[in-house]
Amino acid sequence: MKKYLMALLCLVVAAACAEQKKEVVDWSPAGEHILTQWGENLDPANVLPEYPRPQMVRSQWMNLNGLWDYTTSLASGKILVPFPLESALSGVCGKVGEDSLLVYSRTFSLPASYLKGRVLLNCGAIDCYSTIRINGEVAAEHAGGYTSFSVDITDYLHKGENEIQVAVIDRTDTDFNAVGKQRVNASGIWYTSVTGIWQTIWLEPVAANHIEKLRITPYLDLNTFTVEAISTAGGEVEVKILSAGRTVASGAGQAGKEINIKVDQPHLWSPDDPFLYDVKVVLKDGGKKVDQVASYAAMRKVSACRDNDGTLRIALNDKPVFCFGPLDQGWWPDGLYTAPTDEALEFDIRRTKELGYNTIRKHVKVESDRWYYHCDRLGMLVWQDMPNGDNTTSPRWDGRDDFKPVPEPEPARSEASRNQYWRDWSAIMEQLHNHPCIIVWVPFNEAWGQFNTMETATRTKLMDPTRLVNPASGGNLYPCGDIMDFHNYSEMPVPQTSPHKDYVVVMGEFGGLGLRIPGHTWVDDGWGYRELGDSAALTDKYINYVEKIIANVGPMDISAAIYTQTTDCETELNGFYTYDRKVFKFDEERFSEINTRLSHIFD
Repeated sequence: MKKYLMALLCLVVAAACAEQKKEVVDWSPAGEHILTQWGENLDPANVLPEYPRPQMVRSQWMNLNGLWDYTTSLASGKILVPFPLESALSGVCGKVGEDSLLVYSRTFSLPASYLKGRVLLNCGAIDCYSTIRINGEVAAEHAGGYTSFSVDITDYLHKGENEIQVAVIDRTDTDFNAVGKQRVNASGIWYTSVTGIWQTIWLEPVAANHIEKLRITPYLDLNTFTVEAISTAGGEVEVKILSAGRTVASGAGQAGKEINIKVDQPHLWSPDDPFLYDVKVVLKDGGKKVDQVASYAAMRKVSACRDNDGTLRIALNDKPVFCFGPLDQGWWPDGLYTAPTDEALEFDIRRTKELGYNTIRKHVKVESDRWYYHCDRLGMLVWQDMPNGDNTTSPRWDGRDDFKPVPEPEPARSEASRNQYWRDWSAIMEQLHNHPCIIVWVPFNEAWGQFNTMETATRTKLMDPTRLVNPASGGNLYPCGDIMDFHNYSEMPVPQTSPHKDYVVVMGEFGGLGLRIPGHTWVDDGWGYRELGDSAALTDKYINYVEKIIANVGPMDISAAIYTQTTDCETELNGFYTYDRKVFKFDEERFSEINTRLSHIFD
């Protein structure tokens, strides 16, 4: 009998393995574009398995990434979540129809332990308007393609198999929602549109009273962390700050209230020493522990300070720091908005730092929580752009030479469009608040959909006074915020007008030097702002540009420089890496040496 049962078990296991193998065989990258090494080796049965929310970790969770069913008005079949419909790694490489509708579905079964409390469905980013149905009933609706959301689905569940359906509407070119560089008809500096689920989607069991949000703010002047844990039903909160497993500070208070925790002789965070404290938060209800999450925090301060010559500089921990790094689009030839693996996501950041940079400007895109986590732990400063929407031509003001307060022209964007901007921007800032790597908020880029600039800068600063505000990167400048930002792709990459002593002056974009590497391009006829013939010429030209910036740090009061860009992107060939991340284009030793020189110029 025992032998029979063992034989039967083996048959069941073999059948399960065969089914899994069949599922794997049924998937492959779609389309004809180049792939990264991570995309080439992707395991569709184990897609992005890492815990997706490093700043609020619980021990139990269920990953829903993998093969789902999908339907559009144009096609139906299997899609690999969380890669967007248009990407190669989705296995579809397709488009939504004229109705802009994409519907996902799959089934899942929960362990019995999950059903003892409440069950949360946690959704990373879904572009753009999504409706969640559980077993046919609407459980949640969400607008915005860059922010995560959670919904308690317990009341819609039953024992055994459950069905989830995610219906998505994405009107990339006909709406005023935030889209960044997405376009239905991609060309030039605009890239392939992204539709649907593009970050991890997952389930998590919790108690009825549980922590919904954790907000951690460092105040170096007071050697204090302010911790606020918001729960579903109040309760008492206990917080421990740990270093190398040892508790160095603690505090307690009520859920939803700020708890101030002083740390004696704090270990400061910086790019050269990205030290992170561990944080443990326990929620009690009536003296009984009902929830516990793990997080982390960094003690650091961001400000603007004057140097010995009276020039305003970006300061980290009260010391001037020259922010030097690339414009990072965050696009992938195989996953578009979604990196193939966590290793790939970390690769761009790690290599950027190894190449002598200390800053990344995350350009009109918001990444998954794990991208910022890697920046936190590796020590990378981040300028965070708002993904633009509604690219209505903005009224321009040419009075920046005297830079006196002036009435701003009536915005071209409609009231509904402006309201949507504030819903998106407020949610993005709140979602990213805890990440110490972020030091600058950038509400607008190059007048794309720009409106009410002075009001926007003020509101952004009020929402987060602990970081600098760069109101309008690259032009259409108004007397507001902390930073005056110029873009210059000429042979002399310095500000085109005289700097102003009341603002930090930066080069928000320069460079764009292109080099075509055959076999590693998205299309045959790509472009760069200035194309070079080989790696040696490219390296020489780059060093020439950076040396000009170095020479003008003092005379032009330059405090930061952002080079275009990390990788090639679709038709653009101006990355220091090819789009597939397989070829580094420069002489690495010379490239890293000049970068290190500039990023440490204030040391």
